[in-house]
Amino acid sequence: MTSPGQSQHTAPAPRTYDKQLYEKSLRRLCGTVLTMEAIVIALAISPAIVLEHVRGAVAGGVGGGLAVAALLLGGVVGRPRMGWALVAGTILQVLVIAAGAALPAMYALGAIFGALWITAIWLARRIGQQQARGTA
Repeated sequence: MTSPGQSQHTAPAPRTYDKQLYEKSLRRLCGTVLTMEAIVIALAISPAIVLEHVRGAVAGGVGGGLAVAALLLGGVVGRPRMGWALVAGTILQVLVIAAGAALPAMYALGAIFGALWITAIWLARRIGQQQARGTA
């Protein structure tokens, strides 16, 4: 019991979230980011060859590999028992930024897609939390 001059201190409620809505939002948001990123990576192969004089086999292999990885990860991210896909997607973001060594524009594009990736994860969690609280 508190006296009139004291305020009652309560512990903040634990952060809970609607797991099903979180996974659905994660699938939509992160899947979209990865799909768009795959398109941009594939389109960056030609400028890497023409402008930066990267060998075609190297540009095609690295760029094609990153694009295919982004598409595959976009299909499994947010699915049940696929938590590893978030980690793999984060590693992919780092690899895309590292591709700036071959095509300097990839530094900027990788940073943009990295920011979109982090925002998508944050937004999916926030949507799940709001739904759990009943405010969505």
